[in-house]
Amino acid sequence: MKKKFPKKELNEYKEILLNLREDLMQQIRDISEDTLMKSQKEMSGDMSGYSLHLADMATDNYEREFNLGLVSNERKHLLEIEDALKRIEEDDYGFCHSCQKLISKIRLKAVPFSKYCKRCQEKLESETRR
Repeated sequence: MKKKFPKKELNEYKEILLNLREDLMQQIRDISEDTLMKSQKEMSGDMSGYSLHLADMATDNYEREFNLGLVSNERKHLLEIEDALKRIEEDDYGFCHSCQKLISKIRLKAVPFSKYCKRCQEKLESETRR
């Protein structure tokens, strides 16, 4: 039988994950509103009738693409948080998906949605770099 975290600690991690989820959702809303809800002129601050310069449009497009990339990354984290919350409910939180050992508390405090212990994560990252 695998050693598990006490219920009190699981509740602490759950609270951390819920707060992190709410923060990410707010960031996604803010970035989405700023990026998707505004016209090109509103983003540039130019509300006059003059058309935008091409360089300004390129900068605005770059900023829009960058912000959409941030939202995409935040959504990935959001899915990882949801998965971690599910693992807490299923009493499977804190176990490495690779070696099945308990993930260190220090790592879970730093990355509460982590699926891998530090050693297995480093191994996975080195394999994907090849």
